[in-house]
Amino acid sequence: MEIFPAIDLRSGKVVRLRQGEANAQTTYSDQPVRVARMWADEGARWLHVVNLDGAFGADRAQATADRNIEALEGILESVGVPIQFGGGLRSLDGIAEVLEMGVARVVLGTLAIECPQIVSEALERFGAERVVVGLDARSGDVATHGWQRQSLRAVAEVAGQMAALGVSRAVFTDIARDGSLAGVNVGATRELALSSGLKVIASGGVASLDDVRALQAVEADGVEGVIIGQALYTGAIRLADAIQIAG
Repeated sequence: MEIFPAIDLRSGKVVRLRQGEANAQTTYSDQPVRVARMWADEGARWLHVVNLDGAFGADRAQATADRNIEALEGILESVGVPIQFGGGLRSLDGIAEVLEMGVARVVLGTLAIECPQIVSEALERFGAERVVVGLDARSGDVATHGWQRQSLRAVAEVAGQMAALGVSRAVFTDIARDGSLAGVNVGATRELALSSGLKVIASGGVASLDDVRALQAVEADGVEGVIIGQALYTGAIRLADAIQIAG
């Protein structure tokens, strides 16, 4: 199972949001490249980078979204581990741009709901190993636009549609737990993997090594990895320990 340290970017800084709320922000660093190097030095085999300003809507936050892209460029130039990147990718050209920059995989969330045809085109053009769908759930339904809008479409329904298109991997986030250290939703993550056939990366609420152990125990059911943010930044989890448990 893979451990993905999270680097959430807002106005070029590394932050964490509680349950995706823009006004519930903790800033951890104004040097994202240094943070990326730290996680790489501690053994990270992947990094999960998010452009929060782009996710919220680049049309009203273009300058800050651009600072996040600059930070992404710096990370790609400085860190030799693959980057999984999402946030604000709303077109095939935008997807192509970050992949050409050197991103290993893109995470597409809003597009899965609003423009599944673009997801299909991305799969055809770049392949399933480079295209991941982000399924962010609030009360069982998928949220979009940086979790600011509710789609009223069940996570399982969207997952099935994406699998039918040829998607092989999804990031599943329980929004209510994200940034809360309340514990990861192992049951829902496992159920989604089993019902959809997708490889699922868990996200949201990881609080301790017990969460990593619980997810590792259901790896055979399709739980491929876990994204850890708040617990790493607060020191509740040491990355090396999580990696050792994951195997």
